[in-house]
Amino acid sequence: MSKLQDMLQVTFPLVAFSHCRDVVAAVSRAGGFGVLGATAFSPEQLELEMAWIDAHVDGKPYGLDVLIPENMPLKAESELTSQSLALRIPDAQKTFVRELLASHDVELRAEAFSGRAGAPPPFWPEQSIKLLEVAFRHPIKLIANALGVPPPEMIEMGRAHGVPVAALAGAKEHALRLAKAGVDIIVAQGSEAGGHCGEVSTLVLVPEVVRALKAAGSDCPVLAAGGIMTGQQMAGCMAMGAAGVWTGSVWLATPESEVSEIFRDKLVQAGSRDTIRSKGRTGKYARQLQSDWTKAWEREGSPDTLPMPMQSLISEPALKAVDQAAAAGNDEARKLVTYFVGQGVGLTTSVRSSRAVVNDFMEEFAESVAEMSTWLDG
Repeated sequence: MSKLQDMLQVTFPLVAFSHCRDVVAAVSRAGGFGVLGATAFSPEQLELEMAWIDAHVDGKPYGLDVLIPENMPLKAESELTSQSLALRIPDAQKTFVRELLASHDVELRAEAFSGRAGAPPPFWPEQSIKLLEVAFRHPIKLIANALGVPPPEMIEMGRAHGVPVAALAGAKEHALRLAKAGVDIIVAQGSEAGGHCGEVSTLVLVPEVVRALKAAGSDCPVLAAGGIMTGQQMAGCMAMGAAGVWTGSVWLATPESEVSEIFRDKLVQAGSRDTIRSKGRTGKYARQLQSDWTKAWEREGSPDTLPMPMQSLISEPALKAVDQAAAAGNDEARKLVTYFVGQGVGLTTSVRSSRAVVNDFMEEFAESVAEMSTWLDG
């Protein structure tokens, strides 16, 4: 058993990131390792989600992911709330979004950009620490962070509870900083990945990170991430030195996932060139499915996107209204529908259950390893 398998207490090192508890539980039950993306939950909501996972995971291991940006404007302003930050949104961006949605026959409530009463801003570090406090009341086997080095408090919490800490790296230099900070597992995430990602491809990044860590004397296991949708790709990544893989987009095309039927249909139809790295949703570059929403922010004359976390205060209510309008039969709204997804979307041709995806990964991985071994024998 490898160091990573021992850390996660799993035999097949397929890690599945999802915002949906059903996917997390199904993957872990099937022999993978589910990780719940918790950033959008309140502590009270997260408690309910994790209690449900505990009751449905059959004692199998799972983990939790939060998003604590290392570099985010305004995070030093400790008294900020969602509502007080919303007051700073310029009229230009509000007008732009309202006009964009109106051109697709989608109406927004007058108070759409007012923020939530008493709620912290999106991606707020203090909120993520509260989520971790909830998580450690449950038998989690991993905590993970995106967008930079986890704060010392997060690493200390992992140590105190005997839970490994993972973090995502989009460049060799990032990985070395993570290892130096005390991170236990590094996720080398290539540019193909959905959501926040860097500019280096998975094929280059994984061996680059593995070599750099080895040269630095670190035995920190590496999970490969970015565009990985099949067991063949998993085998290839492990041939490059990864101890396993971190996957996300492949779970969106499952009936258990959190996305709408409309988006699920769009991603099944999409090709690998139908995604874009855009700041239009969070204020930082994040790969998502191209739509009239992403195109609008890129065109000449559009206002600048706002920095994280302000952009989310206009994008999330707007895109929620879009999803609702599209679900009600508005074909114009459908053109705006988007979500985080990687370039691996081009390998998605049908909707399969989470268990079926895990089983396919296992079979394809075994077949690939067996085939590669015959090359050596020959």
